[in-house]
Amino acid sequence: MAPVFIFDLGKVLVDFDYAIAAQKIAARSDKPPADLHAFLGSSPLLVDYESGRLTRRQFYDAIRDAIGFRGDLAEFGGFFEDIFSEIPPMIALHAELRRRGRATYVFSNTNDLAIEHVRRNFQFFNNFDGYIFSYEVGALKPQPEIYEAMEAMCGRRGANLIYLDDRAENIAAGAARGWRAILHESPEKTRAALAAAGVVPA
Repeated sequence: MAPVFIFDLGKVLVDFDYAIAAQKIAARSDKPPADLHAFLGSSPLLVDYESGRLTRRQFYDAIRDAIGFRGDLAEFGGFFEDIFSEIPPMIALHAELRRRGRATYVFSNTNDLAIEHVRRNFQFFNNFDGYIFSYEVGALKPQPEIYEAMEAMCGRRGANLIYLDDRAENIAAGAARGWRAILHESPEKTRAALAAAGVVPA
């Protein structure tokens, strides 16, 4: 049985920067950009949103009240979601795997605003066999439920999953399930690790 390839999204296939959103949101709120940058990246509201405990509307309402945002949900959503850029060497790696007939999946702690934006703006994103998102599963990596959901989706377990993620705790959880887990530190290191495993050319 051929292994499948599991890609984290943020910082692996696409980069993101909450400072971009903070600058735009600050212009319509009571908080300066530096405070908003820290708030957006670490707020428990984001954890609740990405684990499915808050809807988009509930997340917006809570953020609006916390920071004094003066725009509507559509304006906030446009600012909040437009923080992504492709990581070209990783997009190329994924395209190479697809050309070789390999099954690939996205496995991400994320929210519906982000996914709608990425799907709309980045063509590569539509060329995967399946997607597991934390807000849909109701669990965040490294919780076991989201790993179980990925195994169920792709029909593979253990070493038949090759998993790339930039977070050590997420990689550790995958490795504990027997996945071939590779900590993504740079495109060059990830390709070298995959080449060493014999799954892509050096």
